[in-house]
Amino acid sequence: MDAKLDPSRDDLPLMANTSHILVKHYVLDFNVDFESQVIEGNIVLFFEDRNRFKKQNSSTEETCQLESNESRKFRTPEPCIIPVTDARTFSSKMGYSDFAICSKSEKDTSDKDGNQDNREQASGISSSKYCCDTGNHGSGDFLLVLDCCDLSVLKVEEVDVAAVPGIEKFTRSAKFTVVSEKLRNQIVHELVTLAADRWREQLDYYARCSQAPGCGELFFDTNTWSLQIRKTGAPTATDFPHAIRIWYKTKPEGRSVTWTSDQSGRPCVYTMGSPINNRALFPCQEPPVAMSTWQATVRAAASFVVLMSGENSAKPAQLREGLLSWYYYVTMPMPASTFTIAVGCWTEVKPETCSSNDLATEGPFPPSEADFRYADVCGHMEYPCRFQNASATTQEIIPYRVFAPSCLSGACQETLLRLIPPCLSAAHSVLGTHPFSRLDVLIVPANFPSLGMASPHIIFLSQSALTGMSHLCGTRLCHEIAHAWFGLAIGARDWTEEWLSEGFATHLEDVIWAEAQKLAPHEAQEQQELRACLRWRRLQDEMQNSPEEMQVLRPSKEKTGYVSDSGASVIKHGLNPEKIFMQVHYLKGYFLLRFFAKRLGDETYFSFLRKFVHTFHGQLILSQDFLQMLLENIPEEKRLELSLENIFQDWLESSGIPKPLQRERQAGAECGLARRVSAEVTKWIRVNRRPRKRKRRASAEVFEKLFPDQLVLLLECLLEQKTLKPRTLQSLQRTYRLDSQDAEVRHRWCELIVKHKYTKAYKHVERFLQEDQAMGTYLYGELMVGEDRRQQQLARRCFELVKEQMDRTSAEVVAEMLF
Repeated sequence: MDAKLDPSRDDLPLMANTSHILVKHYVLDFNVDFESQVIEGNIVLFFEDRNRFKKQNSSTEETCQLESNESRKFRTPEPCIIPVTDARTFSSKMGYSDFAICSKSEKDTSDKDGNQDNREQASGISSSKYCCDTGNHGSGDFLLVLDCCDLSVLKVEEVDVAAVPGIEKFTRSAKFTVVSEKLRNQIVHELVTLAADRWREQLDYYARCSQAPGCGELFFDTNTWSLQIRKTGAPTATDFPHAIRIWYKTKPEGRSVTWTSDQSGRPCVYTMGSPINNRALFPCQEPPVAMSTWQATVRAAASFVVLMSGENSAKPAQLREGLLSWYYYVTMPMPASTFTIAVGCWTEVKPETCSSNDLATEGPFPPSEADFRYADVCGHMEYPCRFQNASATTQEIIPYRVFAPSCLSGACQETLLRLIPPCLSAAHSVLGTHPFSRLDVLIVPANFPSLGMASPHIIFLSQSALTGMSHLCGTRLCHEIAHAWFGLAIGARDWTEEWLSEGFATHLEDVIWAEAQKLAPHEAQEQQELRACLRWRRLQDEMQNSPEEMQVLRPSKEKTGYVSDSGASVIKHGLNPEKIFMQVHYLKGYFLLRFFAKRLGDETYFSFLRKFVHTFHGQLILSQDFLQMLLENIPEEKRLELSLENIFQDWLESSGIPKPLQRERQAGAECGLARRVSAEVTKWIRVNRRPRKRKRRASAEVFEKLFPDQLVLLLECLLEQKTLKPRTLQSLQRTYRLDSQDAEVRHRWCELIVKHKYTKAYKHVERFLQEDQAMGTYLYGELMVGEDRRQQQLARRCFELVKEQMDRTSAEVVAEMLF
């Protein structure tokens, strides 16, 4: 556990004062240095102060909370809880606990955190000297607060945008006579509010402005979680410079970036975006309300490939021998937390033949005229929107590329590459227009702590998805593709409502995967019922083995989405290491959406879902935005006393298993695929009870072939048996070739090995812990809890082999188990 984090105070602070000023665009320019494990360069931020922004966007502000069912007008979130925003309360010692409860100033100019490089020398200001207010109602200078952690900030300066040739077109004057702060801010205002159809020109001028000279250094200071900047004589956000340049470098230990080696032993770096998002990659505004665009120039040695969240498939430009430059941009405003970069010696895996055009164009949910009635009405801020583009709305398969370490290119060719076209086509069939214009898929290093992660234009997949049959790879790919709509194009305005992203993706992965396989309706239903059975078992286990306060999907209840006067807030349990390994938001969210789909019927439900996507794409939502619109679309005879209040109470604001779900599972009959598994379990129990020497060979059991999900259920049921004999386990392994199945099956097999101390198969556990780190954490605990010396030695030996490369949070959790 990081000594700077108090485990008893595990909420993540979002400190940026977004209620006063908003970043509208970032221009990043940096070098990636693998020798020093540092990313170094500068970032230029273009702002719009909220007073001006609110006046121009009063009816459709991007903070988008529904005001009423009838009008559907959006309003700014109401202020509440977090009281500490005055600059006088900041100190270099301050952690989250001070942020949440501090009521008086502290004077401390120490550099204990190592975050305050150049403070006195370069900036001329320390936290003890702050005597200003963060809003526009105080008596001192305006203080800009950015989210920042584990960065060395070297210099902050105002950018003289007025010095850019041709910039006069963004003013009312043909020639400048006097260049003032007001003029520069007017130029930035005109630039950030350019019409969407001028996006190329806008990006060009952003780039030109980012290269403009500085016109004065700004005072700055850092503490554990923030960078604070001020300009003498700028009392309000309106007076503060609207274009600033920050020179900085990351730290090798920064928690937003992972320096490691790929499966081929080559160095690489990628951003995880969790648990502290991107604040250790660049200073930014982390609250999701700060929707911005970005462009980035990244320089790296010629042997490396740079992948990033960008609308363009970047091609490298050679700067000099051995050095390449890569350029990416995004025109759809997104929270800074969605920015992703991966730099490594990746190999592009190309299809041998392209059969994308041969795919069927219609699925079980064909778009209707009613669906597209909303296509030309967008509620988001203006940007070049694909939902308004006729050709984009009919594009089933967006352009895609696959990258991997060279040693995994064959597995990608065999398993992953052929799955992408049908999964993209199926997602389009279910949800409509792809929100993003292209897709890169990267197989990330073995230390990646989950099976996948979706960001704009890029998906990270764990190598664990490539093993066994295509089932795990296909379902995980569908899950991440679903995030393009739910989690990215439509985001949660309060990150504690994680179910709005993960619950939707979990529910949709089954639907999209069934469509990708072109299953008949009864086959799709059987497959989905089996997966519901597995998730029900996982949810029960989660409820028994997790703290009650971590089981709530909406922990802030009526205060969800509220922020302080400055815009600062906290993410409940955001720093709790347990949260990373919990699935409650996935599972309870999944069962809630499944509950709605059953109540409405699939055709009505998915027609509504497409309507919801057309209404809310490009916006941030709270639970009530989805639920209110859903309730409006449920016929009165199907509501059966369903209301916003009882959904909140039963599903979102209570721990434990929701009562409607308990009733449904108790009343529901076992699906056919699960019944077959039950029959196979009975056979294996009989085999296990037999004596070693059988008198009649005729009584040998004949086992059915099982699908991967059936195998998972079989092994989970066998895990409930008190004793399984070694010969039974050996027969299990031979019958199903368990060591060559997908990672979900192999994980359960490893659990059986550990539980029954099946020493002949310990090599399978060792392999899993080294190659499937995204799923192996639980196994370390199982190896230790039995207090078997050989198993504990196995656990410690495996950890020693991988700990230097292991994800930091996972390594800390495992180390706590082992030592």
